[in-house]
Amino acid sequence: MHDERSTVEARLRRVLEERIRPAVHGPAVPLTVERWDVPGEPVPVAEGLRAPFRPAAVGERWGPVWGTTWFRVTGTVPQEWAGLTVEALLDLGFDRNMPGFQCEGLVHRADGTAVKGLSPRNAWAPVAAPAGGGERVEFLVEAASNPILVTPRTPTRDGDRLTAAKAPQYRLRRMDLAVLRPEVWELVRDLEVAGGLMHELPVEDARRWELLLALGQALDAVDLADVPGTAERGRDRLRDVLASPARSSAHRISAVGHAHIDSAWLWPLRETVRKVARTVSNTVALMDEHPEFVFAMSQAQQYAWLKEHRPELYARVKEKVAEGRFRPVGGMWVESDTNMVGGEAMVRQFVHGKRFFLEEFGVETEEVWLPDSFGYTAAMPQIVKLAGCRWFLTQKISWNRTNPFPHHTFRWEGIDGSRVFTHFPPVDTYNSDLSARELAHAARNYREKGSGSRSLVPFGWGDGGGGPTREMLGRAARLADLEGSPRVTIEPPSAFFEKAQEEYPHAPVWAGELYLELHRGTYTSQAGTKQGNRRSESLLREAELWCATAALRVPGFAYPYRSLERIWRTVLLHQFHDILPGSSIAWVHREARETYARVGDELEELIGGAQRSLAGQGSAEVVFNGAPHTRNGVPGAGAAPPVQHGGPVTTQDRPGGGWVMDNGELRIEIDGRGLVVSAADHRAGLRDAVAPGSPANLLQLHPDFPTAWDAWDVDAYYRNNVTDLTGTDELALAVAPDGRAATVRVVRHFGTGSSVEQELTLRAGERRLDIDTEVDWHESETFLKAAFPLDIKADHSAAETQFGHVLRPTHTNTSWDAARFEICAHRWLHVAEPLWGVALVNDSTYGHDVTRTVREDGGRTTTVRLSLLRAPRYPDPETDQGRHRMRYALLPGAGILDAVREGHGINLPERVVPGSGRESAPLVDVEGEQVVVETVKLAEDRSGDLVLRLYEALGARARTRLGIGVAVRGCAETDLLERPLDPTGAVVDAALHDGTVDVALRPFQILTLRLTPDLTGQSS
Repeated sequence: MHDERSTVEARLRRVLEERIRPAVHGPAVPLTVERWDVPGEPVPVAEGLRAPFRPAAVGERWGPVWGTTWFRVTGTVPQEWAGLTVEALLDLGFDRNMPGFQCEGLVHRADGTAVKGLSPRNAWAPVAAPAGGGERVEFLVEAASNPILVTPRTPTRDGDRLTAAKAPQYRLRRMDLAVLRPEVWELVRDLEVAGGLMHELPVEDARRWELLLALGQALDAVDLADVPGTAERGRDRLRDVLASPARSSAHRISAVGHAHIDSAWLWPLRETVRKVARTVSNTVALMDEHPEFVFAMSQAQQYAWLKEHRPELYARVKEKVAEGRFRPVGGMWVESDTNMVGGEAMVRQFVHGKRFFLEEFGVETEEVWLPDSFGYTAAMPQIVKLAGCRWFLTQKISWNRTNPFPHHTFRWEGIDGSRVFTHFPPVDTYNSDLSARELAHAARNYREKGSGSRSLVPFGWGDGGGGPTREMLGRAARLADLEGSPRVTIEPPSAFFEKAQEEYPHAPVWAGELYLELHRGTYTSQAGTKQGNRRSESLLREAELWCATAALRVPGFAYPYRSLERIWRTVLLHQFHDILPGSSIAWVHREARETYARVGDELEELIGGAQRSLAGQGSAEVVFNGAPHTRNGVPGAGAAPPVQHGGPVTTQDRPGGGWVMDNGELRIEIDGRGLVVSAADHRAGLRDAVAPGSPANLLQLHPDFPTAWDAWDVDAYYRNNVTDLTGTDELALAVAPDGRAATVRVVRHFGTGSSVEQELTLRAGERRLDIDTEVDWHESETFLKAAFPLDIKADHSAAETQFGHVLRPTHTNTSWDAARFEICAHRWLHVAEPLWGVALVNDSTYGHDVTRTVREDGGRTTTVRLSLLRAPRYPDPETDQGRHRMRYALLPGAGILDAVREGHGINLPERVVPGSGRESAPLVDVEGEQVVVETVKLAEDRSGDLVLRLYEALGARARTRLGIGVAVRGCAETDLLERPLDPTGAVVDAALHDGTVDVALRPFQILTLRLTPDLTGQSS
């Protein structure tokens, strides 16, 4: 047989695109178009309906950047269309190849009810099926002129409405009534599936040639001058090949309708509210026509937006949830970042997310749904299990630039030993269109062949692209059982996980973090957003602690349940994986900074009110210590009169310039350049933490122009060029009047008008050197680091993560080690030899790098660097421009528990409040420092119960006794949602006796205890 393969394939492409697809819709008549350009921000639907519309026409330009235009389209179905299916074709000026990143619309009926969204591959609205002829048609379209910012990835001022272009950017392309030809629509699906499958099969496979022959015959059967009249003839030629069943060993795909919607990214939060409404309107409408369709949507916040802004759509969602077809998944408030979110905040993502789904729908979500976050903390498996979830799904690890991840289905083991069944879909996208190409890739790519046979495919256009479409469902129906293709079943994620776990109960284990070998710059970009998050987390801890203490100690004090819930949800929203990581447009981060300021003011007011009620009347000072450890004589989570400890700080001139500061614990030398050249530990015989010849607190600049994603990435080659900031414009020593602190102030100017002011302070009795840094930053595409070369041979670094820490090699033995050239740490990072270590603690920094060298003297230098600021230009060209203040501290001679203590301390400064001067004992006191009290609060159900969350911080087994500072009559171990655990499954020895609780914890275990006081607080 002659090989005519290339001819048939080329013919199929051309005929399908130029003749058959255009024939899906037949006769058309234009609609009458009117418009109203909203003068400012979007308006409620009721206002849009009664707007003063003016005449408009197809071809007109509309929409300044971030503008909204309401179009009213009216017309009449021609009488001769009676009995046919009629649709409105409403093209706002779409680019078909860019769903989700351009203009969008939501179609309404005249009464304001939503019909469906408009997007590039879903630009139609139903009119009549069948039509009677003569029907009056009226639709109102709320059209959003969102700018195209996804490509090219270059600096743009259109990322904020304050600086965006005013000129119209879109042109109306089509506003017609048209007849849908179902037989042509079906033929297109047949040709797509048969042709797509043919392309994916090997040339040597007889099935490919069988499909090729049938496709050629189908094309012969279709008269291009009469496609509608001959479409069925073409379909007849394909029936046999599309009816041939899949082989028994074919890969099995669970197709889950989905629409990944970033809660903010290249659009502001307010636009996400509308994207959700458009997508959900499409989804519920599609369910009405396709009973087999199942759709999964995560992020409780997005449901809450629907409930608030589009209650009529939310009611439809509730109906579909009750039917089991609209599936809440994920159990989190948003699809958050997991690297930088604090431990308690990560817990609250699940507490607030799962509570919402339980209260609104009666649904206990069991799968964690995080396809797009930028790597996953090793603390996550334990948090997932304690939240009552069984499964975890991610996709982003397919973006690894260096090492392909070795599994698609596996058991993920966290730092405490908890394991969670995890799936990483081999389709390598969370926006599948169920094409034969994508499904074939999933089957080929699947790494568990021979042991497993199933994978999950999320299908649907995301980010406002409209979600799943009828075309995708048409493909799914044809691919359900088709020779040469994986078997496709539309079903909910839980069905997939149940079957996959049953099939593969002993899946391989991956221990530790799921580090994304990409997007490492997100640990540093948008410092203001990151500082706002860290400060909010710390203030929320204090607000809950002091309000709970006051509610249980001060008659009449009302615990502010409603305020705390609202503030928590605001903070959780801003931990979304394109907000906290700093990868959103300028508008998002401007609003985030403003929001964090308001949140901070409100939390300060709550904290102040609780502390004043606890301090009582008077002018005597009392110190409130919100950290979990005793400091300066004040117990953790308690209050007491101030006391002084340690002798004065001595200072002397240093030969060659600079000064020597000594407080009996540390001896610090700062040279004439304002650099730390020695940090000696008295307890270790004046062992020096600073490597010889390499000054510490050395600020360094690197060029920072990654290959692809500016705000997201730093590439390893940035290290090839470095500028050390050693010049000084000002250098001065100041000693406190009482001699209890000495500070060296250093001012440096550098770059293109930037400057840095640092205060290096040694205080009486402290074993740390505090460094307060204020930068006026005006650099572009530049990376600022603070380097600490340490005289330590450390094979690993220990970096704080949620409820513990993670060890990472300092060497680059393998490609996996080398790929971790930028790492995330929370409040501290620690390096050590077996008997002595050094820690760096910080109040707002997440990015770090750790390297090792061997000196000429044979000694080892381990250099720890904090990543302070970046200056990417996309998507926000002004990223980090302006003033920033950050604090960090060097701790020579520190162990892990010292790092834990000081990391909490620098983030939770003491507060001095006037009052009676009386002490306020903590609500819970813990013996030793190995077990840390992370949270003290009242129960979410407003019962007045006291909730304590603790964790083991060293990575070793622990037994301790908790002293309870309030009379209680009951104690129970709970999950994160404060529900009692089954006693037979409890792993903690927790028993209440005489006001104490004895507990035993495994390494890094999180323990939540719920205690019932004799005297409860009251709701506000």
